[in-house]
Amino acid sequence: MSKIVCTNLSFSWPDGTSVVTDLSFSFGAGRTGLVAPNGAGKSTLLKLLAGEYVPSRGSVAVDGVLGYLPQTLPLTGEPTVAEVLEIAPVMRALAAIEAGDASEENFTIVGTDWDVEERALAQLDRLGLGGVTLDRTLGTLSGGQVVSLGLAAQLLKQPDVLLLDEPTNNLDRSARLRLYDVLGDWKGCLLLVSHDRALLDRMDRIAELEPRRLVFFGGPFSAYDEAKQAAREVAEKDLRGAEAELKREKREMAEARERAAKRAATGARTNTDIPRIIRGGLKRKAQESAGRADGVHSQRVEDARARRDEADLALREDDTLSLSLPETAVPAGRTVFHGERIRVRDLFAGDGVTLAVRGPERVALTGDNGVGKSTLLRVVSGDLEPDGGLMRRADGRVAYLSQRLDLLDPSRSTVENLRAFAPSLSVTETMHLLARFLFREERASLPVSALSGGERLRATLLCVLRAEPAPRLLLLDEPTNNLDLVSVEQLTSALKAYQGAFVVVSHDDRFLADIGVARWLRLADRALTEVGPPEDH
Repeated sequence: MSKIVCTNLSFSWPDGTSVVTDLSFSFGAGRTGLVAPNGAGKSTLLKLLAGEYVPSRGSVAVDGVLGYLPQTLPLTGEPTVAEVLEIAPVMRALAAIEAGDASEENFTIVGTDWDVEERALAQLDRLGLGGVTLDRTLGTLSGGQVVSLGLAAQLLKQPDVLLLDEPTNNLDRSARLRLYDVLGDWKGCLLLVSHDRALLDRMDRIAELEPRRLVFFGGPFSAYDEAKQAAREVAEKDLRGAEAELKREKREMAEARERAAKRAATGARTNTDIPRIIRGGLKRKAQESAGRADGVHSQRVEDARARRDEADLALREDDTLSLSLPETAVPAGRTVFHGERIRVRDLFAGDGVTLAVRGPERVALTGDNGVGKSTLLRVVSGDLEPDGGLMRRADGRVAYLSQRLDLLDPSRSTVENLRAFAPSLSVTETMHLLARFLFREERASLPVSALSGGERLRATLLCVLRAEPAPRLLLLDEPTNNLDLVSVEQLTSALKAYQGAFVVVSHDDRFLADIGVARWLRLADRALTEVGPPEDH
């Protein structure tokens, strides 16, 4: 029977930062969606289960063959599809046997995998990669095709336990539907991390990761979301009650102190005929009594403050970005980019494609995996020189956020990167901006390489949007990749505050609607055309 068992699992980073502590749980057959805010340790937990990280304490036991698809996959390089599928040695041994080399070594390598090529091609076809040959190199594939290829590699192992970290990253709509079908037929133990609501709604249960435990919710994500919303409403009510209680306790403490002061003043006036030694004793008793009363009220205030802080903490995970970015404003009608007859290799047909972006336009660039969307963004940004075409970028104020989020120096902290992008900011302005982008305390001082996917995106947005000068054209390539649902809302808040133009590649229709996309372009058959919203095409 396929299952995962963790006992007293703990893990900390080399600097001592704890990720999980004494975590014990078990998963059997069934499909489980793992959720938590970015930075809570979802990907780290999957790496621990996959054996890529060694626990600081405790144990992990996996019963059966394990398949693991990590969040970050190489998007470039020379490995072939066969090598990524881990079947290249078997194929070479088969070719040698067919050529007459019947050595024992070749037969040992092949084992029982005589049909490995047929099985591999069938798996690729099942995931929409039917036209991809086994000798094709990784660098010729799109980001979505690489993710599908990585999944095919794991499915070829015929795993009993399957761990998937953001498996819908970069996938177009048709590829997502194929993934849904594959996982819909899954009979083993599945644990996945995803921000895709449609995929999470296909799970049998949801597990929420906390530092010391997993909390399980039966049913799909929508049922979990309803339960969390109800809990949030309770937390908001508790916060209002705790704040009112704190105010009441503070008022009562002030009134008690005022009464004690009046009694002391009255006693001092009425006790003038009492001997001094007795008067002193009465005064000490009055002070001690007042002190005890004051201590009781102070403790009540502290208890009320603690309850207020606890109720407030329950709501902080859902913080949204609240921004004002007037420096990014673009006058209506101003051309921020104009490109004619853009040609790159064999991606764009005939005379190439033409693209113009004017004023504060919000443009979605859509199309199937592999048609050249990321390539076109790189050309617009100036990161890639086209084979031909004429281009004009207004003021050169263009910022490009690639799928890899590689704009920042990973060895430097968010604070240091921000100072490099905006050197004129004062210390006070810097700390204020960090807080507005939800970087508190030590998180702002960590190297960017140590941040979660959502935190890296927030750090990149902060540096780009407050750069000197601020960009007037923002290019975003699959910006919701690796983000939990709260982080997607935070990204939405940032883009709503942005007053310039942007072109975004995304397969998340809800996200595109929320950020106010009003113009839709589709890249297909090596041509760029204007289309309507998703329901129209």
